[in-house]
Amino acid sequence: MKDYKKLQNGSDIRGVALEGVEGESVNLTELAASDLAAGFALWLSKQCGRDTAKLSIAVGTDSRLSAGMILDACTSALSSFGVSVLDCGMASTPAMFMATQFPETNCDGGIMITASHLPFNRNGLKFFTKKSGLEKADIKALIEIAEGLNTKYEKQAANIKQFNLIELYSAHIRNIITKALGVDKPLTGLHVVVDAGNGAGGFFATDVLEKLGADISGSQFLEPDGSFPNHQPNPENKAAMDSISKAVIDAKADLGIIFDTDVDRSAAVDSQGREIARNGIVALAASLIAESFPGSTVVTDSITSTQLASFINDRLKMKHFRFQRGYRNVINKGMEIADCHLAIETSGHAAIKENYWLDDGAYLSTLIVIKAMELKKKGKFIDSMIEDLEEPLEAKEIRIKVTADDFQSYGQQVLDEFTLEDDWSFETPNFEGIRVNTQDGWFLLRKSLHDPILPLNIESDNEGGVARMENKIREKLAKYSCLDF
Repeated sequence: MKDYKKLQNGSDIRGVALEGVEGESVNLTELAASDLAAGFALWLSKQCGRDTAKLSIAVGTDSRLSAGMILDACTSALSSFGVSVLDCGMASTPAMFMATQFPETNCDGGIMITASHLPFNRNGLKFFTKKSGLEKADIKALIEIAEGLNTKYEKQAANIKQFNLIELYSAHIRNIITKALGVDKPLTGLHVVVDAGNGAGGFFATDVLEKLGADISGSQFLEPDGSFPNHQPNPENKAAMDSISKAVIDAKADLGIIFDTDVDRSAAVDSQGREIARNGIVALAASLIAESFPGSTVVTDSITSTQLASFINDRLKMKHFRFQRGYRNVINKGMEIADCHLAIETSGHAAIKENYWLDDGAYLSTLIVIKAMELKKKGKFIDSMIEDLEEPLEAKEIRIKVTADDFQSYGQQVLDEFTLEDDWSFETPNFEGIRVNTQDGWFLLRKSLHDPILPLNIESDNEGGVARMENKIREKLAKYSCLDF
């Protein structure tokens, strides 16, 4: 009996696609991928009010080792239902959405085969309509359809067309830069180091920046390699950020850009090799948006610092709305707020209203590059945009394992029963877990979106403040036998 519910990861599908990691059995099989692609076609048929034979769906992959196998499974399933399939080969997640928008493609839907920054043995599926990415409830409905299928899929080659989507997407990005800066080779004189982490983002260096005159020498790991031999393709990973920081310094570049595997997230490095990530990338993105939309609202996830809130509210004179973790949560909240033009997670997911509310790492990087070029003409660098942003003196994240079978209910019990010290207070408003202010700083204890974990984030401006808060929290949680520090 099919059971694909375990593959749902919020608004995505994720699973184990390859053997090779002890204790992790393959559950994203060829059959599962076929069924899920077919389920999407049938779900989309209902949404569009048209038979599957009158639908067009684009499919693309990142650099994962299992990409070819899953791509073949998806295209076979779609074509057997009569869908007109665009096989886009290696692409990016944002490009797969844009396949529904570009006049040259005008697809009804898109499927991106990716598991973001997860290890080599994992893979997954992200789905798009012309409106946006699918929501959690949409994925649930799609899975129910897929589980009920009993189909023998036979590839119909006549329904499948090869298409170089990333070439079209690159031209789209180049046009944005040229239009903003006004000349044919607008990036001449700008030196940018790009780190694609052996994912799908190398095109940004070679097909966007270099073609517009930029010096990309020192760029690294542009070659797709799903074994990820150099570092984790993840702007939140310390080794990855240390690597690009060194590359920028060694190349004496003006700027560094780093992507995750499927290019829906990015971070930056300034000319001195200092990372612009987490709070920094939020502050930089907000600074860019503030120029066009002064006073507008910026929605972020729940773990942003008090210093970032001050920067957005006081320095930029914008309105900071701290919401929940989860890029879809952040984006959906941004879409609800009339004067919001930026919804961004500290992970690097940045969605901008003027770009279809699409979390697109290459689009954010494009805005950063445009500004870097403008500043260079004035003898300045990109870090001047956020030079007033302060960072906490100390910061720590602890991931507390929840060993109870019903980890969601147990975790909620821990949060509901949490008591304050006399000099502590709950942050209000607060939309996730419990955020507590103390004389030493603040901490946020919350449930993970999907995993049996209580993440604990602590920040302090006082020396030893993080340790003092951590010790108090440990004392309060010691009575819970199903918490493992």
